[in-house]
Amino acid sequence: MDEELIIVTAPNEAGRKFIKLLIYLKRPFAVLTNNVKEERELKKLGVTQIIRIHTNNTDEWVVPEQRVGRIFIFENSLNLTCRYLQICRPWTSRPIYVITRADNSPGIYRGLGANHIIHTLNGEVGFLLK
Repeated sequence: MDEELIIVTAPNEAGRKFIKLLIYLKRPFAVLTNNVKEERELKKLGVTQIIRIHTNNTDEWVVPEQRVGRIFIFENSLNLTCRYLQICRPWTSRPIYVITRADNSPGIYRGLGANHIIHTLNGEVGFLLK
């Protein structure tokens, strides 16, 4: 049986550190992005599987072909995090984690399907992969 694909959004340094850990651990993952600039930066990091999606065009919100497992959304903005939750929640029944430094209401994210909201100042969340 194929291992589940981990989905990550990495619009900040904490997300990029998490990606480096996934590469080091040789875990199957894909990074979700909504812009070409971030896609180029991800490729420089060594990411091979990138899902670029137009967050405003619901017709393009397709489920990845590989079985999706856990999803880790690193918050950059409230609006984009909410949009990613709307896009990703139908992809998996496994937990979705929102990693944030902000004090946005966790109720918003939970209402959109997040199972866990992790508040961190340093962005170190590698323990979530255990």
